[in-house]
Amino acid sequence: MSKLEGKVAFITGAASGIGRQIAERYAREGAIVVIADMNEGAAHETAQRFADKGWRTFAVGVDVTDEEQVDRAVDLAARELGGIDILVSNAGIQIVKPVEEFSLSEWKKMLSIQLDGAFLTTRAALRHMYAAGKGGSIIYMGSVHSKEASLLKAPYVTAKHGLIGLAKVIAKEGAKHGVRANVICPGFVRTPLVDKQIPEQARALNLSEEDVIRKVMLKETVDGEFTTLDDVAEVALLFASFPSNALTGQSLVVSHGWSMH
Repeated sequence: MSKLEGKVAFITGAASGIGRQIAERYAREGAIVVIADMNEGAAHETAQRFADKGWRTFAVGVDVTDEEQVDRAVDLAARELGGIDILVSNAGIQIVKPVEEFSLSEWKKMLSIQLDGAFLTTRAALRHMYAAGKGGSIIYMGSVHSKEASLLKAPYVTAKHGLIGLAKVIAKEGAKHGVRANVICPGFVRTPLVDKQIPEQARALNLSEEDVIRKVMLKETVDGEFTTLDDVAEVALLFASFPSNALTGQSLVVSHGWSMH
């Protein structure tokens, strides 16, 4: 029996990177995956590729900072697929610069995507989970920066810390409904988001790109290795498929030992 057979998983930022890898892992375990992404064309393209492999998918374009869009997208997916069992709040961006150079609009943009997006998608999903009475799993894409700080990432670190607080509240409120909430905290994963940071940090820190990778990004790991997409997807599967409230309100670091909290 597949671990997620027949479960409906709504995954934001699912047209690429970590979100797409999680969607694929869930699909292989029998889930019906909702490919939700701000890039609607990419969402439909990803869903079609999944469908070509015989996996059940549904694509929807959504800006996670837009309340109306989020409610409409989640409601549509729930209506078409019979509910929402799993939410993976994964959409995110990165802006790298020193605090004194951040504009207020950049700060607000970062927090809006990371935190407002998590809140809005959670609220929409919970309404369906509670009404169905079948429980559910809320999974937030945190970061090692949910536990640690790094130079040049004030709004990102602030937002990722905030996701742990949100998950703890949802764990307490959702328990009586059988809804769990947890946070995945990856180290550096070679996604387009991280690749974009390498030259940005090289300029800001006056280092070579190779030194940014070796002396900044992977310095604190036990083996000098990037976390892989598969590593993160396996933890997402664990949180989605865990059978009870024994595993809720937790944050699991997947970072090659960079952070050992």
